[in-house]
This record gives sequence, structure tokens and C-alpha cells, in this order.
Amino acid sequence: MLDAPVPARRMPWFVRGDIDGFFGLALDNLIQLLLVDALCRFVLGFPAELVRGRILPGAAVSLLVGNVFYAWQAKRLAARTGRLDVCALPYGINTVSLFGHVFLVMLPARAVAQAAGASDPARVAWEAGLLATLASGVIEFVAAFVAERVRRATPRAALLSTLSGIALGFISLGFLFRTFARPEVGFVTLGVVSLTYFGRVRFRGRIPGGLVAVALGTLLAWALGVAPVGARPEDAHFSPPIPALEPLWSAFTSGHLVTYLSVIIPMALFNVIGSLQNIESAEAAGDGYDTRTSLMVNGIGSVAAALFGSAFPTTIYIGHPGWKALGARAGYSVLNGVFASLICLSGTLAFITWAVPVEAGMAIVLWIGIVISAQAFQATPAAHAPAVVMGILPGIAAWGAMLAKAGLRAAGMGEPGRPFSASILGAFERADVWIHGAFALEQGFIFTAMILAAATVHVIERRFARASAWCLAGAALSAVGLMHSYRFTMSDTALKLAPAWPWAAGYAFLGVLFLVARFITEPSEGHG
Repeated sequence: MLDAPVPARRMPWFVRGDIDGFFGLALDNLIQLLLVDALCRFVLGFPAELVRGRILPGAAVSLLVGNVFYAWQAKRLAARTGRLDVCALPYGINTVSLFGHVFLVMLPARAVAQAAGASDPARVAWEAGLLATLASGVIEFVAAFVAERVRRATPRAALLSTLSGIALGFISLGFLFRTFARPEVGFVTLGVVSLTYFGRVRFRGRIPGGLVAVALGTLLAWALGVAPVGARPEDAHFSPPIPALEPLWSAFTSGHLVTYLSVIIPMALFNVIGSLQNIESAEAAGDGYDTRTSLMVNGIGSVAAALFGSAFPTTIYIGHPGWKALGARAGYSVLNGVFASLICLSGTLAFITWAVPVEAGMAIVLWIGIVISAQAFQATPAAHAPAVVMGILPGIAAWGAMLAKAGLRAAGMGEPGRPFSASILGAFERADVWIHGAFALEQGFIFTAMILAAATVHVIERRFARASAWCLAGAALSAVGLMHSYRFTMSDTALKLAPAWPWAAGYAFLGVLFLVARFITEPSEGHG
């Protein structure tokens, strides 16, 4: 008699690696929520009851919906493939969109309302943010039906290198600065992370390395006075999510959609492209998810956020290969969604940040940025390494531009008496810093990175017509103002959504050069 076949093992909902993954992703989401709280209250002047009674509970809905779905999606992929190493797509509030909605939508809306003598400028600004979030989610949902074609037509080096630039600039370098600013804590936690993640060893007793890093970092931060010793966390109280249909309708009838369409459309497109890159990153790490379904739920999450009062869209997050390398599977996503929802609904955000300082877990996030950057080189052909570097540069440039503007604001600029203007360009040039180029690169840098990297891949492969096509796409995007066209606001630079003719011409010339390259060039000796 034949033995009955042994059924394939099913991937459990929770494994030990989910604890490490949870600490890293939860810290990243916690930082975004802190930014939401701080920017809304201190930059936009929103009352605490609006932030903690409407915006954060609305964010809880979107975070829970997305994280639970992507965990379920990972379980389905594991069951279909019979694998036990499937990692869920990470999900959270997008940093770029967060700043865009604050400084390019809500802050201008508040200023206009205040100048017009509105009785409640803060509410007007919140309504504008709600409508921007709703529109962003709808655009992401619709784009899901064509996004897979874009992903298949784009070289992997172009998709992954763009993520690397974001990871190096907006994740790794910021936390590296913080590590060296707090070396007593930062070096020790970085050492723990290096041992467990780079060295592939574990602590005796099978204690997760992430738990050791956070616990040790918290202990050192409090012992050395880095943590806010003596601070009193604010009183916590439960705030359920409340539908925001009335303020959304008010925003729609007030004309906010038309006013901020030039911000909403580019930000939504950036979110779509960023999510595509993260899906490609997951596939490069071995987890191939359906693009359309993933992006549809991504858009639904932002719509849910707006419907329940959050002015900030959510998106598929950067970092999948890092979380997977930690051993995270589906459970870390569920834990993150539950954790984020609880602190948003219960009002304990201030208490969490008081008890566990950022320094305690920053080494984990720094490591994630390193892994993402490394993946762009590891998951692409070695010959495409120059294209990867080309795709990294715009992200670092965008982060540098952001750093420069933060420095100007720290020096007292960006106030009504000293607004940002074109006069700062000359001052930077005299210091041999071509900040004009950095500001131009910052606008649409995700598109720029993809175009430059993709064109470089095709040049390396001597597919000159395809390289030309990518450059002509850059010319078109510049001509309609989705790349390189910028304007000064009082305290920032923003997409102008007007033709950027010098850059459009530059891309067009490059496209023509590549198009005729086959007729005016020949292979070099030793290279053909």
C-alpha cells in the first residue's frame, strides 16, 4: 500500500522573525505619526483635538486596512507556492507625501483662509488635505489597471536604483547623522544590529536581535539622559474614527480640488511609481505579488484615510528585502497595523515616544536603508552597475536639496519677513553650490531617476533606440511640468507644473543623439 502524500507545510501567521520586523517597521511608522502630530500642531496650528481626535484615528483606519490585507496577501502567496519564506509588503504613510500635503496643500490653504478672514483657517486647511488625500487614492486606484505594463517595460536597474537613492538619502543618511550625534547609544545599537543581521548570529536564548537593540538602546538613552527624563506624557484617551463626509463635501464645493490639482496629480503619480518600485523590489527578493491588486488596495487605503479624517495618503512602503532578511513573514505586518492603530486611537502617541526614544531603534531603520541600497546592485546584472549609480544620484540630490532648505529655515529664513526667493541661488553659486540644479532635480526626482537609469541600461546594452525613447519621455514630462519645473513658496520649493523648457530641450537633444548613435559610432576595441 502506498503512503499517503505528506501535505505541504503552511506558513504560520507569526514566526520569530516577525518580532524583529515589527520593531523596525513600527518604529518607521511611529516616526511618520510623530511628524504628522508635530507638523499639524506646530506648523499648521491645528488644535490637539483635531489632530488626535480626527486625523490620527483616520490614519489608524488606513494603516489597519492595508497592513492586514498585505499580511493576508503574503499568506495566500505562501499557500500557492508552498514556500515558508514569503514576506508581506510593508505599508505606511509616505514621507514625501506627508511633507507635500503639509507644505504644498494645507499650509497655503490656511494662509489664504487667514488672509480672507476665515473664522477657522485650521479647518479650511484640514479640508484641503482631506480632499488631496481622497483624490490621491482615487488616482492610485485607477493607475493600478495600467501599472503592470509600466513595470514590465522598465529595466529592473531603473526601478531598484530609484529606491536606493531614496533609501540612502531619506533613510540611511538621516539616521547615520543621528547615530553619530548620539554615539553612546547609536554605536551600541548599531553593533547589535550588525552582529545579528550582517553577521547572521543570534543571542543565546534565541532573543530577537531587534528586541535586544531596542531594549538596550532605551536603557542607555534613559541612563545617559538622552531620553526626555522628567517629561510628562500627555493624558491619553480613546478617540474612535469618525466619518468625514461633511468636511470632504465642504472642501469639494470650496474649489480646493482645482486649486491644488497641480500638487495632487504629481504626488499621486509619485506614489504609484514608488509603489511599483517596491513591488519590483519584493519580486527581486523572491516574492512576486500581483501588481494590480496591490496597487488597488494601496489606493483604497488612502481613500479610507480621507473618508475617516486623515489628511495623509498611505502607500506600499520601502524596505521589503530588509524585512524579509530579518525573517519577517506575515505577522510583522499585522502587528504593525494593530500597534499603529492602537496608538492612534488611544492617544498614547506622546507616551510611546516619551518611553522609547527614537535612538533606541534607529540602527534597525539604518540597516534597512543599507539593505535596500545593496539590493539594487545584487539583483541586477553586474554590467548594469553604472545605471544603478545613475539612478541613485537624483534621490540623494533631492535629499540634499531638502537638507539645504532645512538649513535655511534653521537660519531664520522662510518667515513672512524673509521668504524664500530666487535671490538665494546667487548666494549658493558664489559658494560653488549649484543649488538651482538641486532644486530642479528635486521636482519629479523619481521620474528622473527612472529615466536616467533606464536610458543608461539601454546604452550599455547598445539598444540605442530604446535609450532614445526614455529620453524623449523625459522631454515630454519636462514639457508638461512634471519634472524639474519649480517655484519658491514662502518656506520651500514646489512643483510649478509649467513647462521646464531648458530641461525638455536637453532630454530631446539626448534622445536625438542616442537615436543616431548607431549611424555615427562603432564598437570600441575590446568592447564589441
